Amino acid sequence: MLKTKRSRRFGAALALSLVGAIGLVGCSSGGSDLSKQWAESSDKGYISGDGSSVSILPSERTAPVEFSGETESGEQYGSADTLGSVTVVNFWYAGCAPCRAEAPDLVEAYENFSPEGVKFLGVNTRDQVAQAQQFSEEFGVEYPSIMDNPGGRAVQQAFAGQVPLNAVPTTLVLDTEGRVAHRVLGLLAGESQLRTLINETLEEQGTAASNASEQS
Repeated sequence: MLKTKRSRRFGAALALSLVGAIGLVGCSSGGSDLSKQWAESSDKGYISGDGSSVSILPSERTAPVEFSGETESGEQYGSADTLGSVTVVNFWYAGCAPCRAEAPDLVEAYENFSPEGVKFLGVNTRDQVAQAQQFSEEFGVEYPSIMDNPGGRAVQQAFAGQVPLNAVPTTLVLDTEGRVAHRVLGLLAGESQLRTLINETLEEQGTAASNASEQS
């Protein structure tokens, strides 16, 4: 059973209006499903999400998502590195106005939760390494991003098989098994929204441990 939440903020409208105002290439698309675009090896940019959030009950989550790719620093990184940890995965690229608007919220969440063992990963959908590094420097992003550019997009395809990713930015929260627990399409409604989703996923660990203890 899916529990759907919808949240908006003024910044979302402002950021998305900037997209049209400055005429970013690829800020709109004629398609409604990026997974179809990936299959066609197209490069149409992003489809604006509405900030809606979907949470999936543990009993109804699909199989763990297996993925890997090369980061902006040239290192291999993937699901083998995040397994066992609650993980935030954010799909982005530097020219995406909503991605820039939500970057400070992701950085704040990273600073708050990384000491608790929560891992963060970006998936850059179209930039060159230099652009990604410049973005990270500008916003103080310390967690890695996989360069999942057109022509391959293996990471995006891996997640599209589990959750219909039809917006960039999209933010996912994976449980400790690597399964998608939460999804936010479009601009995050602040750090508080992401904090709530992370805390809910972390609490599952405590519940599972408690249940195991009672059964032993």
